[in-house]
Amino acid sequence: MATLRRLREVPRHLLVCEKSNFGNHKSRHRHIIQTHYYNYRVSFLIPECGILSEELKNLVMQTGPYYFVKNLPLHEFITHEFISTFIKKGTLILSLDKDTYEETGLQGRPSQFSGRKIMKFIVSIDLMELTLNLDSKKYERVSWSFKEKKPLKFDFLLAWHNTGSEESTMMSYFSKYQIQERQPKVALSTLRDLQCPVLQSSELEGTPDVSCRALELFDWLGAIFSNVDLNNEPNNFISTYCCPQPSTVVAKAYLCTITGFILPEKICLLLEHLCHYYDEPKLAPWVTLSVQGFADSPVSWGKNEHGFRKGGEHLYNFMIFNNQDYWLQMAVGANDHCPP
Repeated sequence: MATLRRLREVPRHLLVCEKSNFGNHKSRHRHIIQTHYYNYRVSFLIPECGILSEELKNLVMQTGPYYFVKNLPLHEFITHEFISTFIKKGTLILSLDKDTYEETGLQGRPSQFSGRKIMKFIVSIDLMELTLNLDSKKYERVSWSFKEKKPLKFDFLLAWHNTGSEESTMMSYFSKYQIQERQPKVALSTLRDLQCPVLQSSELEGTPDVSCRALELFDWLGAIFSNVDLNNEPNNFISTYCCPQPSTVVAKAYLCTITGFILPEKICLLLEHLCHYYDEPKLAPWVTLSVQGFADSPVSWGKNEHGFRKGGEHLYNFMIFNNQDYWLQMAVGANDHCPP
């Protein structure tokens, strides 16, 4: 019984795989990217490539900026000035422990992943509805809660997709607080003699002795992005993992990793550019784009509640084939809904 109890406590993980084509009018690739808001790391791998084109390199270097604001009061996000400047539509979502939730005096709901003893609550505030009438009882109550009842302050990472010409609006708006502009960190490397799984775009489940499964690919990519040694040598006590079979060796592959707070709009541009990689003949049968979310973000996709105390994973990967077919893999950990 004790063993069974321990097994139940092991965090579960969920992986969803699907295939489509970028030319299909029902393709969900844009929706998946645009509703995954909190992106921490973006990586792409291009086999048979030794150097990036200038256009792609420029795109990589333009994935910022984002901003770090220290001790920012929560009430700043419900002011009419903030919403009219930065928000077209949006919801403020608070994930609060039981004591903090009760101290705010706001109405929320228990976490959907609470056990018998509810220790976590979710408060959702529609910002557009809230500021339609600044004299309403609802606005007065929320404002009173954030300013007087429980004046919460946090360190925030902020990113804004600015479609106008004023690049410094965020810096000037929060100038009375400690604000820093930051740029994502970019790591570029060339992998030599890389053993890669053989894939067939039409076969998610693979074919014995012909092609690998999507699940095997997902594990292999995790090892590549984590710089795991895949030699499987007998004296290697850190990792015995090796490339799934069948496999092939590519002379070189280009790996790019971008780390920071990266907006969905920037990721859409990267994916679009990688899709056009095959406009001219290439040796690479596929390229891949992987996106990892912040472990402690309040949501994963859309408004889906996200938990992080038992893992925090929420990520997706596009495997882009030279015929414009693609595989989409979406993964979450414990305390998460099934990906969309």
